[in-house]
Amino acid sequence: MPDLFWRVLIDLVPEFLAVAAAPDPLHAYTRYRAAHAGVLDAYWRNYILDPDSAHAEDVILRALSADRRDLHAMLAAHDVRAIVEDALDRTGDLLGFDRQTDVYLMVGMGGANAGELVVNGRPAVVLCLEHFTGRLNPDTYGLGLAPELLGMWAAHELAHTVRYTANGTRSEIARLVHDNGGNYDWWQTGSRAPLRELLVNEGLAIHTAMRVQPGFEAPHYFGYARRQHVRLRELEAFLRRAVQPDLDRRALGLRLRWLSGGTSPAARLVQGRVIPERAGYYLGWRMAEAAIHTLGLRSAMRASAGEIAQLEAADRGMQTA
Repeated sequence: MPDLFWRVLIDLVPEFLAVAAAPDPLHAYTRYRAAHAGVLDAYWRNYILDPDSAHAEDVILRALSADRRDLHAMLAAHDVRAIVEDALDRTGDLLGFDRQTDVYLMVGMGGANAGELVVNGRPAVVLCLEHFTGRLNPDTYGLGLAPELLGMWAAHELAHTVRYTANGTRSEIARLVHDNGGNYDWWQTGSRAPLRELLVNEGLAIHTAMRVQPGFEAPHYFGYARRQHVRLRELEAFLRRAVQPDLDRRALGLRLRWLSGGTSPAARLVQGRVIPERAGYYLGWRMAEAAIHTLGLRSAMRASAGEIAQLEAADRGMQTA
């Protein structure tokens, strides 16, 4: 039997739906946010915008008035809790957890279908169910992902929390979280962690998801369309050369260029070519392969990006010798 001590599954969806149905939804949301301020404020600041900014109320009102029929139908047809709990158990067996981790099922503000957090030293994962209804929804910005993919994304985000908080982790992001009072900040890590660390971090998470929930087509694990995945495979040699000068640099623009969606073609112009959005997920996956083969996934998850680079260089040297 898997050891269940390490994870706490918290379902905020019924509470949010009750807020949306309240006579004064905005006032009800204010109370809801206050009741779960630790995780919700961290979610807002990492994946949406400052919740106390002038634009936040418009975002909240849109979310509260959105058409949620797709979400209600999905919840009626699928045991979401069972899907996620199975993924949690498998991930725990695979990676080994030594920190109690909160996993939130929630309705988000349309940004980020899932995300990792560390709040006052406690790791957490948020899974925003409006994106997993199987139907595109312009009201909620829902991505239309299949509900069955929830487990994959849970495993992906849990892998990040291990890299950031586990005993013995040598990740640069773990140091940044510690230096920030035990709190993960997407913007700060994007500015202060080397690009190599950011790429490897995503690559290890993709490998984790593939092992926890095998059987899906490869593009699903990267969040790519099939055509984009094919294109990245075709461009791999160019992308490896193009990223090389920046791997040890630290700049938010590099994270946006290689790992973010929605960036402009100009922001993705590298050596005369516009690279596909989020190309770094594919590169990071390839960069982590040798370390996983040599160390095993559990140990590779805790290795420094430099150690992983050395193993990759040794492996590629053998391949080209």
